[in-house]
Amino acid sequence: MNENYEDIIHLPHPVSKRHPQMSMMNRAAQFAPFAALTGFGEVITESARLTDEQIILEEYDQKRLNCILADLLEESPHPAIVVRYFKHDRKKQGGAYEEYSGTLKRVDDFSQSLLFTTGKKIPLFAVLEIIPKKSE
Repeated sequence: MNENYEDIIHLPHPVSKRHPQMSMMNRAAQFAPFAALTGFGEVITESARLTDEQIILEEYDQKRLNCILADLLEESPHPAIVVRYFKHDRKKQGGAYEEYSGTLKRVDDFSQSLLFTTGKKIPLFAVLEIIPKKSE
């Protein structure tokens, strides 16, 4: 056999009379990588995602938040506030701190939560900080 393939390089390309020629897309698909571990990437990404631990407030800090809330409700029945609170993660232990800005509708004593005019409900045990929103 010749190293430069001179003996076969100029021969015509064989074409089947029985089978239609495969499209370029189907030919390329034959050589696509095989994903043997489907979904494994998502599992790795999820396990690498970091969560925070909830900060448990001391009694003094809880009283301070209650005073801030009472003062705000005394000034206005529906104050505009920003609340920094802990939201538990649904998939793993821990969670993340989020901020919500809105108009407070009322404090629900039965469910121990803040209810906003938008329907948002934040449990009081999750609240870390309450900031009065400046009127513009």
